[in-house]
Amino acid sequence: MEIVPGIHRIEGDLGERYVAMYLLAGEDRTLLVDTGVRDMPQQVVAPYLAKLGRSLTDLDDVLISHADVDHCGGNRELRAAAPGTRLMCGEPDRAWIQSNATMMAANYRWYEAYGFGPSDDDIAFLERELGGDAPIDVGLRGGETLRLGADWRVEVLALPGHTPGHVGLWDPRSGAAIIIDAALCDGIYDRAGQRLIAPRYYDAPAYEATIRRLRALDPELLLTAHYDVMDRAAARDFLDRSLGYVQQVREAVRAAAGTADLWALTEKVNDAVGPFPSFTHEIAASVRAHLAEV
Repeated sequence: MEIVPGIHRIEGDLGERYVAMYLLAGEDRTLLVDTGVRDMPQQVVAPYLAKLGRSLTDLDDVLISHADVDHCGGNRELRAAAPGTRLMCGEPDRAWIQSNATMMAANYRWYEAYGFGPSDDDIAFLERELGGDAPIDVGLRGGETLRLGADWRVEVLALPGHTPGHVGLWDPRSGAAIIIDAALCDGIYDRAGQRLIAPRYYDAPAYEATIRRLRALDPELLLTAHYDVMDRAAARDFLDRSLGYVQQVREAVRAAAGTADLWALTEKVNDAVGPFPSFTHEIAASVRAHLAEV
């Protein structure tokens, strides 16, 4: 759907949940935020563009918000379909986004050194849906301005925490902040309204600072990947709940900090702030982030 003039939300199916990508269609340039999993450029984005009388080759730029399979898995397919399109991402995430092997090792399988991690089925899903390596053309640090038309410019926001190089967009024209996964409330919910996946963050102070920055920005619209479109009041509540969740995890980690084993500590934290039935092992990233504070 077109949320405000020029900003479109495109949803792709992820089974129990969905992932939203965003199309910014300016008079001079067209920008897509994220490519979803492997087949979404052709199966989800291209049909939506066709309704607008456009195709993948009409995309001038693609901004990859961060290094996760459901946000960059379609990069190789999009690159093949639109070789002239420029791919951009936050520079700290570039190595993970460009290389599936690096992404798997550093983002999805680092837990295995501690004796736990994703299941065999999860690994097979990740390896399939990452879609293959694809180069990034431009690394961003935040603060850059992207011109979409004579009277339309958007600002790149550095939003670290969930990943080191997570980026988003601020559109002063509409007051919309496209933040994707930069804040994750108290978890990602399934279509039935049940909490499914815990917020994962690698750097607790950075994640908190990102949320506080967004709260101070006080956007008219908050646009994420896994939640409904939020107006200002809903956005304030969402961001406040995101901060509250971080404090809950921090307190749970401190209460169980004598637990030497990372998985045992992760299970205790899951019991205290969850439970989260899917990708439970990923809570360990946030647990480890808070252990660095102790």
